[in-house]
Amino acid sequence: MFKYFPTNYVWNLSVDLAIEMGARIGEIEAMCAPLQDAAKQPDAAGTKAFRETWSRMADKLCDLAEEDEARGRLISAGDKYNRAAIYLLTAERLQAHGAPGRLALYSRFLDVFARGVKLAGENCERVEIPYGDAHISGLYVRAGNVDGPAPILVQVNGLDSTKEMKYRVGLPAWLAQRGVASLVIDQPGTGEALRLHGMHAVYDSERWASKVVDWLETRAGVDSRRIGLEGVSLGGYYCPRAVAFEPRFAMGVVWGANHDWRDVQKKRLAKEGSFPVPHYWEHVRWVWGAKDQDEFMQIAEQVHLDGILDRIKVPFLVTHGEKDSQIPLHWAERTYEQLVNSPKRELKVFTEREGGVQHSSFDNSANAGAYIADWVAENLGGRTAL
Repeated sequence: MFKYFPTNYVWNLSVDLAIEMGARIGEIEAMCAPLQDAAKQPDAAGTKAFRETWSRMADKLCDLAEEDEARGRLISAGDKYNRAAIYLLTAERLQAHGAPGRLALYSRFLDVFARGVKLAGENCERVEIPYGDAHISGLYVRAGNVDGPAPILVQVNGLDSTKEMKYRVGLPAWLAQRGVASLVIDQPGTGEALRLHGMHAVYDSERWASKVVDWLETRAGVDSRRIGLEGVSLGGYYCPRAVAFEPRFAMGVVWGANHDWRDVQKKRLAKEGSFPVPHYWEHVRWVWGAKDQDEFMQIAEQVHLDGILDRIKVPFLVTHGEKDSQIPLHWAERTYEQLVNSPKRELKVFTEREGGVQHSSFDNSANAGAYIADWVAENLGGRTAL
């Protein structure tokens, strides 16, 4: 794991995520060099400094992109907007819930991301799926070189990721090359669903996952018999739970298992394991809509997969980093062991040899992501060679 800030795991994780999304190392250096002292400060002061530095780089890139636009160089402008969006998202993710200006920062990120995608001509369409009185937003990526309806992999967030983050890390592009479409969503508790619509996370993830399948069944170009589901990090709980209770999913895969999240919370209260974001307990109460710590811990008691996974009767891939410092490897082994009725189950542990040993391979996603993309293609009827 690249450790720019030797004493701050959360900031290092954020920098690594930015790199995986497409940040440039020269820009990383320019943003991070002034932050060495801030990285050692308490969350409130440190994250404020982080936001200011990374936002300034985004501002500069947006100014340069506007100059490109004025000269008709729209592809170059799109590339700069895309990197600016990465830096805005990274800064927003570290802010406390309710921090002054956080919502405005997130709204600006959405606008810059959309502009970059449009000008760069990317294979990425924003979609909105009806859900309750609002909608679940998603990014739809078409399968490449497929005649007729294509298989599709729905991809869901963890505790603190967003659909744009998952899109930028690259799995949708790798799948498109293999003839598999993607739908990356902000499910309740994440991204737009939480920030703009106040949709909190729910333990019974099939509640929203089934609505997504309903919508996909109406979508031209999608083979409704070949819909898979993938989840990253806390999605390693959401995904198996949804596949267990929604039989229309043809397969499942977790990028970082999360078999017993209630146990993880108890360990974190005891100062065991790494936190993924600053202001952690405030963040999880916000995500789950808990008024206090006691209510949150009551909710967390339901977030586990014991007694559920024997319902899964489709192929399922469980992946995990060998040195995951957030979720111990034994939880991936537990998920695999309980998939007793899956006709094709596999446990893949990413080691130093192929990289991606940290949490959900955020230290190096390329080889791990390719392994997942190949497995999905093999099980949804895509291709693994051109």
